[in-house]
Order: sequence, then C-alpha cells, then structure tokens
Amino acid sequence: MGAGPAGLMLAHLLYLHGIESVIVEARSRRYIEERVRAGVLEQGTVDLLNATGLGERMGREGMHHHGIEIGFEGKRHRIDIHELTGNAITVYAQHEVIRDLVSARLVAGQPIVFEAEDVAVRGLDTHEPVLSFSQGDTTTELRCDFAAGCDGFHGICRTSIPDGVLRVYDRSYPFAWLGVLAEAAPSSDELVYMQHDRGFALFSMRSPTITRLYLQCDPHEDIDEWSDDRIWNELMLRLACDDGWKPNSGQIVQKSITPMRSFVVEPMQYGRLYLVGDSAHIVPPTGAKGMNLAISDARALAHALAGFYKRGHNDLLAHYSEICLRRVWKIQRFSWWMTSVLHRFPDANAFDLRRQAAELDYLTSSPVAAKSLAENYGGLPLDFNDEWGR
Repeated sequence: MGAGPAGLMLAHLLYLHGIESVIVEARSRRYIEERVRAGVLEQGTVDLLNATGLGERMGREGMHHHGIEIGFEGKRHRIDIHELTGNAITVYAQHEVIRDLVSARLVAGQPIVFEAEDVAVRGLDTHEPVLSFSQGDTTTELRCDFAAGCDGFHGICRTSIPDGVLRVYDRSYPFAWLGVLAEAAPSSDELVYMQHDRGFALFSMRSPTITRLYLQCDPHEDIDEWSDDRIWNELMLRLACDDGWKPNSGQIVQKSITPMRSFVVEPMQYGRLYLVGDSAHIVPPTGAKGMNLAISDARALAHALAGFYKRGHNDLLAHYSEICLRRVWKIQRFSWWMTSVLHRFPDANAFDLRRQAAELDYLTSSPVAAKSLAENYGGLPLDFNDEWGR
C-alpha cells in the first residue's frame, strides 16, 4: 500500500528477486510524480539505485556534492564528507526518484493501481491478509502472503493494527520550515546550513536553474502573510556571510510551511503486516534522512522476503522491526541533534545559546566531531548484508 519511495523501491527489489507484488496507491500518478519533497540522497541510496538499474537519469541530472557548509556568526565552515568518510551525497529530488521507479515498474509490466478508493486491509494476523479497494463501481480484493504498509504517516495501515500493539514515541518541535522553490541559479556548489539569531536558514538546490531555500518560522504562521519580498529579505538577513556570499534571488514559484516532528512506532510489524517508511517513523528534515530511511526499510524487508521465498527462512521477517529500528533510532538521534544545534528555540536562555555556540565551534574545529557529522550525513552502513552492496 503506497507508491512513495518505500513502496516503489520495495516492489522494485521484490521484482528483481522474482517475487510478485501489487502496488495500490490512493493518489494519481501525476500527483506522486510532481509533489516536491526531499532531495538529498545518501551514498548508500545512490549505490542502490545504480545497482538496481535506476541510476541512469540520476547520474546525468543529479548534483553530486562532496561536502556541506555549516554557517554561524556570519562565517561558513565546510565539512568535507568525501575526505572524511569516502562518501558523498547527491541532490536529486524525491519526485524524480519516484518517476524513475514508476517508469521502471511500468516498463517491466508490473501492476500498480492509482487513484484507489476505500482502501482497507484485514486478516493481518492470519496467513492470508486481504487488501481491498475500489475504483468507480468496481471493488477488488487481493489475497496476499504479506502486506507492506508503505502509505505514509496518514495512511490506513498503521491504524489497522489493533489498539495496544504499538508503542508510540512522539515529539513535536516549536518551529516549522517555510520552504520555497525559486527560479534562480544556485550561488553555491553545496548546501549551506546557517544558524542565526533570527532563526535557522538553509540554502539548497534542485537543478542548475532552481534554488530550494528554507526559513525557520512559527508552526502557526499563515503562508499568505509571507510575501515574496518578505521571504527574500529574511533569507538575505539570515544567510548573509562576512565574505559577501548570499543566495541568488529570483521568481518564487512555490512556497509552503512544514511542521517538524520526530515520530516512531514499535514494533514495525504485526502479524503479516510490515510498516515501511513514514508509516512507522518521521524525522525532522534537518538531517535530510526521510527518503533515505524509507528506502533502507524497503531494502531490509525485501531482503527478508527473499530469504523466506528462496530459502524458507522466517528469521529475518521475525526480526524485521529489530533490524530496522536500530537504524531508525540512530537516524532519529542524528536528525534531533542537527535540529537542536542549528535552530533557535523560543524558550532558549543565555546558557542554551552559549552551549549551542560552543557546540558549533567544536563541530567546525574538531576533525573528530566533523567526521561524526560526515558519517551520519553521508549515510551510516546498513545493519544487514544483502545482494546490493553496502
């Protein structure tokens, strides 16, 4: 259930293993292929896309970066991810990854249902769970060996698990991100994370002609109160550097406000239903981990299902939650840390501000601290070995 990065990647890996699957998606193909979301791929995600035949367009159009910049007190400090870890990152938007995955599935002639209505799942604690959905006047039931809940935070799969099974860990942050897409050539070759007295700002990009920028704001802000001029004025204030660097400005073609939260449910499975990606966990976007974490979940489940079908092994399926959650909590820790060190908390006192300044000073002056950031940002190694490398 769900044709986001988790569901599409899971289905693609299962297809390569010779395992049949059906994807059921509530939205239209156009919607999932045009919805602008995250855009930073870890080294492991890039390697997986290349190893599974999905990397051709990414290699041609993606923007490959060896580092990021951390800014505070008007100065930028480069963290060389490649030099410190041997890894790199690639800026390639999530909806482009989805386009590549959808195209590969259709070319392979594998089933994918768009605009499904009344989606429901039952019999999760049996050996034959049933997925039902309707299209127009037609209702379809699919009897499955396993069900994969890849339908996101607001999907039906997690809520189909009986009360009392899941333990929820949740934290909301007292700020949000105002994000814009602007028709402006990027003025830096790498992402710039800027801590500022007025709040966090992030310079990113989506292509050689499109810049992606974010501002920390109040989660209750009205987007209509943010004119283009107000947005650019605030960006120029927060991103301004002593060396004169600033983002190029241009026509803003999209803007939105995204609340920030951390969320995890345990376990990530019930009976023959396995939760994958955002249906099981949400991370604040500061660490650029959401899509990468969803894809690593899909990779773990595909590996476990391959063990079941090819060798009759149940052990990996039984321990799916344990395998995924170990990585999930490491990513939650890193995303929380990135968020806490770069954002201005509304209740911060003088001690908090001095501690935050010391944290940034240590990060940008200690090779050990810089390597820790580089290792996490570029992508931690998997906790299992599958057919697709690291």
